[in-house]
Amino acid sequence: MNKSVFVTGATNGTGFAIAERFAVEGYSVFIGSRRQDDADEAAKKISEKYNVFAKGYETKIFDEENVKAIFDDIRNNGYLLTTLVLNAANLGIGQVSLEVDINEFMNVYNTNIGWNFMMARNAAKQMIEAGGGSIVFITSNSALRVTENRCAYCSSKSAILAMSKSLAVDWGKYGIRSNCVLPGMIKTDRWQRNDNNIKYCLPNYTPIRDIAEFEDVANAAYYFGSEQSRNTTGAELVVDGGMLAQLTPNINRELWKD
Repeated sequence: MNKSVFVTGATNGTGFAIAERFAVEGYSVFIGSRRQDDADEAAKKISEKYNVFAKGYETKIFDEENVKAIFDDIRNNGYLLTTLVLNAANLGIGQVSLEVDINEFMNVYNTNIGWNFMMARNAAKQMIEAGGGSIVFITSNSALRVTENRCAYCSSKSAILAMSKSLAVDWGKYGIRSNCVLPGMIKTDRWQRNDNNIKYCLPNYTPIRDIAEFEDVANAAYYFGSEQSRNTTGAELVVDGGMLAQLTPNINRELWKD
């Protein structure tokens, strides 16, 4: 059976780079997005550029019927999914702990924990039939060191680490591996636009004096998602320029120049 990957939040940025990385290796690619039009467009780009089968899906957060319908359609297209990369996330920006509405707080968990679990479980059922597979969670170094007013996001990203280990233990007997990629700051459009002077904020003081390109995270996701990591499960790979390794950054050095 052909190798296949489903990548959530894959219409641009890191997610699209991950989809491209697998397409380069000949994988059939399934694209998830909150908008069907965006998913279709991204799938078309992948298919035309890399000459692989690609299809887009509208994903509805915390909707298990939607999740089941997606995996039924993957099966109807002749596939049993072999790799799942869970990249989409609710960022929970600006949720002041003493003031945030509890429903807004829990919406972060509904996406980052509940919905990711639904996706992983339904993918695992196909992987069992296929004889094994790989689940890759894109979490964050914020799972280990938190940022202000991001309680729901940081704690949910930390919970993903435990969930991934649990799935690695529960599903290892089926040949299913589960691992986490922990990016730090990434050169997103927001970074490139220099929103809120973000190019010069503290997380940029990495030991290697650079932060991640989309492709850096994509390469890590491919390692975990492919047979390159066939004997690795329940593990974590940090892609943050060494930020987690240092106790305090060297704030006296010169940063990037425009």
